Parts: sequence; structure tokens; C-alpha cells
Amino acid sequence: MDLTQHISGLIITFNEEKNIQEVLECFDFCDEIIVVDSFSTDRTVEIALKNTKVKVIKNAFEDFTKQRNLALNSAKNDWVLFLDGDERITPELKNEIKETVNCTNAADAYYIYRIFFVGKKKINFSGTQNDKNFRLFKKSKASYLKHKKVHETLDVNGTTGVLKSKLLHYSFENYASFKNKMLYYGRLKGEELAETGKKYSTAVHYIKVIFKFVKTYFLKLGIFDGIDGLRISYLQSLYVNETYRKLRDIK
Repeated sequence: MDLTQHISGLIITFNEEKNIQEVLECFDFCDEIIVVDSFSTDRTVEIALKNTKVKVIKNAFEDFTKQRNLALNSAKNDWVLFLDGDERITPELKNEIKETVNCTNAADAYYIYRIFFVGKKKINFSGTQNDKNFRLFKKSKASYLKHKKVHETLDVNGTTGVLKSKLLHYSFENYASFKNKMLYYGRLKGEELAETGKKYSTAVHYIKVIFKFVKTYFLKLGIFDGIDGLRISYLQSLYVNETYRKLRDIK
């Protein structure tokens, strides 16, 4: 269907050479694509600029929220579709997005559920069954909360909805990259807690680590993912441990 409402495709990148071509193809129905790049050292920018719809903005990385808000503020259209480098759109989702933005009673922001993969293996539980994020929204009605360094939170001043179709989320190539990402995110979260005045407590540190494992493996049904559920539960608890280790070191 033809779009009467135009959409800006947004992505933040750093060394996304392996992903950038496929994710740009997911934006093929957008009339512009904004790439905010943290000075990639691979061919990310070179590949991106081959697409005539792409505008690359280079900005030194401070945190994920600042990069996302820069992309948001650079978009010319009110409707924006934000994707990460490891996310892919299905044909069904693409059609639903087109129909949604052209609907007269559309909400201001939409959650999209994600199907989680490690490598090419689908993960069914371990908390991923409820994984969703705002990905389609009007920039006039939303922005990312500035105090969040990681796990960016969109603040929506309007109505929200949920799309039926799901994103494919190829989050990690393998468990080694999964571990590295959890450690990196944990350090950023620890810095965020320190900046908000959070005090370090040894008891809270280890209680939260244990509870995160129990929550992911048992309460969020990671046990039904077999060895993958055990690994994911361990890595989620490792993220919490790194968060509080970083907070302790700062304090």
C-alpha cells in the first residue's frame, strides 16, 4: 500500500558491518534513514552511504540514550521506526506498520514484541516471551529519558498500542558475545546508579544477583529452554553482579 504518512527509519551504529545492509533493507518503505554512528572503525558507514536514503551523523558515544535522542531529533518526519542492528522486520510486520501509520485513529506509540535468537536458535522462554519495546512512534509525542545510560526508556506523552506482528531479534551470535554485552551493559548500569545517588550494599548486591538467576530460570521459565535457559539465567545474573561491582568501585 502507498504511504500517506511518511516514516523516518532510525538506527544507532558502531561497527555494524555485518548487519547494516540487512537492517537498511528493512527500512525500504521509509523515505529517509538516519544513521547515528559512533565513529565505526569498520565499513559500516561506507556500506550505509551506498543507500541513497541514508543520512549519516557521526557522534562520539557517551551513552545509548543520547545517541537515540540525536537520531530522533534529526528525523524530518513525525512517524519514526527505530531498529537496532540485530533486529529484522518480517513482511507481515512491514505491512502492519504501513497500515498503522495511515490509520486515522492510530495511537502515538506502539510496542513491538520480539522473537529472541542466540545465533540462529530461537529462545522461547527465559523472559524473552514477554520481550517488547517501543519501536514505532511519533517523535512529537515521545523522547528517551535522559538519565538512562542503558536499557533506554521511551517517555510517551500520548496513547500507546501493541502491534500484532513481531520483530526478529538476533541479539547474539554466540554466548561469548552475549557475556561480553552483559558485562558492558552492567558497567553502564552501575555508572547510571552511581549518578542517581544509589548507595552500595554488599547484602543488596548478592541478594539481587541470586534473585535475578532464580527469576530468569524459574519464574520466567528459563528451565524450559534447557541448557540455553541455564546459560541465559547465569548471564542475566552476571549482568546484575557487574552492575553492583561497578557501583561499589565508584563509591
